[in-house]
Amino acid sequence: MAHEQIWAPWRIGYILGDKKLAEPEQPLELLPGADPECFLCQCVGDSNDRERLTVCRGKNTITVLNRYPYNNGHILVSPQKHHSRLDQLDEPTLNEITQTIARMVAVLEEVISPQGFNIGLNLGEASGAGLPGHLHWHIVPRWNGDTNFMPAVAGIHVIPQSLEALWELISEALAKS
Repeated sequence: MAHEQIWAPWRIGYILGDKKLAEPEQPLELLPGADPECFLCQCVGDSNDRERLTVCRGKNTITVLNRYPYNNGHILVSPQKHHSRLDQLDEPTLNEITQTIARMVAVLEEVISPQGFNIGLNLGEASGAGLPGHLHWHIVPRWNGDTNFMPAVAGIHVIPQSLEALWELISEALAKS
């Protein structure tokens, strides 16, 4: 059986637990109640959207590419404020989250043509939330057959596009809409 190598250098940060980015050029402008160690709070407080992989900012929400994606195009939609419970969100924020999810699905359909999506929220650490203190919804594009032999045999997911290239495509599509 022939073996092929899959090069995914961006994964080493996740494997080694290095989730810190380079120090921002300007001090972060964190919102009241923000957690300085929370990467979503850092994205809200940092205007360098390209470095933070932030693709969209709303009045109450922020949308970022998942730095350690399950699949190509994996996006996180989050309230800007650091909340861990659904009952802490006001109606305008909940509405904006829903509208943002719908908009991101449309943009992803346009730029990478998935055949379906997994969309969900892991509420609390026991549910698998990697960041239980800051609510965020996952949008994971799916294609027929994307669960092939690689995950089952080798524990490997193949993601064929760089985060930077995807950031460009999504940013261009959002600028047009």
